Amino acid sequence: ITMNKSKLAIGLFVAGTLTAVFGLVILFVGPIIIDDQIVKNLVIDPENEVSYTMWKDIPVPFFMSVYFFNILNPTEFLAGERPMVEQRGPYVYRKRLQKQNITFHPNHTVSYLEYRSYFFEPSMSVGNESDVVTIPNMLVLGAAVMMDNMPHAVRLLLSATFKSFKEGPFLSKSVGELMWGYDSKLVDFLNKWFPGMLPSTGKFGLFSEFNNSNTGMFTVHTGKDDIRLIHKVNSWNGLTKLIYWKTPQCNMINGTAGQMWPPFMTKESTLPFYSPDACRSLELVYQREGIMKGIPLYRFVAPKTMLANGSDYAPNEGFCPCRQSGLLNVSSCRSNAPVFISQPHFYNADPVLLDYVQGLQPTEDEHGLFIDIHPETGVPLNVSIRLQLNLYMKEVSGITETGKISEVVMPMIWFEENGYMDGAIVKTFHTNLVLLPMVMVYMQYCFLVLGLATVLGAVLLHYSGKVRPLQASMVSAHFLNRHSSKGRCCILHG
Repeated sequence: ITMNKSKLAIGLFVAGTLTAVFGLVILFVGPIIIDDQIVKNLVIDPENEVSYTMWKDIPVPFFMSVYFFNILNPTEFLAGERPMVEQRGPYVYRKRLQKQNITFHPNHTVSYLEYRSYFFEPSMSVGNESDVVTIPNMLVLGAAVMMDNMPHAVRLLLSATFKSFKEGPFLSKSVGELMWGYDSKLVDFLNKWFPGMLPSTGKFGLFSEFNNSNTGMFTVHTGKDDIRLIHKVNSWNGLTKLIYWKTPQCNMINGTAGQMWPPFMTKESTLPFYSPDACRSLELVYQREGIMKGIPLYRFVAPKTMLANGSDYAPNEGFCPCRQSGLLNVSSCRSNAPVFISQPHFYNADPVLLDYVQGLQPTEDEHGLFIDIHPETGVPLNVSIRLQLNLYMKEVSGITETGKISEVVMPMIWFEENGYMDGAIVKTFHTNLVLLPMVMVYMQYCFLVLGLATVLGAVLLHYSGKVRPLQASMVSAHFLNRHSSKGRCCILHG
């Protein structure tokens, strides 16, 4: 029996040691295996069927919500009083994205054109596209500022042209017309006699050039040679740097195309991306951790420096001529029109901007932009990009349409492009990137605990096998001593 217990103890000790060693191996090798699988599955490659399809035809539902700033006092505004606005909307559009003309290159990059189209969603909107709103007439008030330095006679001629086409300082039109274009004899005249002056050749609308269009030819890294480069822009429309701005730093095309980022992020990581609509590269910074449907995330937000002017943040000097902080002058890439981009309701901008317009109430929850990222993969889980379109206006002598308008950066519309993972995609994501790694973590500790417990049991069994024979021999010796003593006594008495 003692021999069997010794063999059992040795067997348990070997099995426990092997189990513990296996647990240790998983402890150190497991994360490497998981990271390797992430890398293999993220590379932009048609052989990665799931991830490639997700990259090519983004399955996440995207929506664009548009809000108009309806002017309540146009007559008083024209007379020099402070404008008063009310927010109308949202008017919600489902956004469809699809990559076409996909071409892979030998240097581990891929080129594509991404087309976008918009479809109105009445059930998600507050109002219809037939709603009429009043906003500044960009053709008149924008052109007036552009002609401010021209000879007086030219300004008088421009004013006469406006009058002949019955164009005034404000537009009262339906949301659908303002969004996607309306017929204008002035637009036809300008396109005929001054080709290239306007951004579009057809109807004039705030988003007329966006619908059924592409964002330019992007060439990005596939990550096949270096996962740290995945999704990063190699060139845009053949350019490796821009020509809109005044300094090399401001003309840099940084980061990704704004849909995915390289994996293995830390809290020190940033989210740089190039936006063709903003005509520049932007960069978000880490704000906090969070969880979405069981999936861990990092939230990245826009820092105040992103749209700060050159006086408040020297690296932005190349984006000037600047006005107050919180405004980006995009006239250099918008046909020189006095157009500025900001965050909605001038959130994170110079507070003085709120003094010029009545009816604005900026808050972080409603107007701050953010991107929630799964740090291990660089895949966005929840996105909300919020921007506002503003027109710089003032009184221009010789152009009577400008009346006595006070100098103001006037908000016209703001829009939010948002999308988030939901349904089957979230379940797949959660299973592959949260549950399976969690199971592996539990397994490694289970193997370690089981192995150590087995080794401890083997040691206890081994020593218990030695103690019991020793106790038995001591009892036998004691018994023999007692009986030998009794035998001696009997002899003596006899």
